[in-house]
Amino acid sequence: MMLSPDQAEADLSWTQSDPESLLNGFKSAGCTSDEPAEGDERPKCRSDQPLTREEKRRRRRATAKYRSAHATRERIRVEAFNVAFAELRKLLPTLPPDKKLSKIEILRLAICYISYLNHVLDV
Repeated sequence: MMLSPDQAEADLSWTQSDPESLLNGFKSAGCTSDEPAEGDERPKCRSDQPLTREEKRRRRRATAKYRSAHATRERIRVEAFNVAFAELRKLLPTLPPDKKLSKIEILRLAICYISYLNHVLDV
């Protein structure tokens, strides 16, 4: 953390707190125990304020079930993306016909081929 020259050392009182006073501060904020409740992996805290939408989303995304489902969806998306590139590749003329092309090469070749076909139609 960078300090400005006009910042006093008194502003850093939180850095010199002992662990006991920090724990008391957490308890006053609603945390009653630093031991996890049965079946939980986090300490049980009661808070007067409900979780924000962002906090709920962050907690939901932290679960193994969510991560697994997200990974599955991502694999399906990437597979569909690759199939679409393979289909586009089949439509493009190259020499040799089975030449391996990268995705960017496929896109550039498709642009050129479409331009060529437009030119042929205009003539």
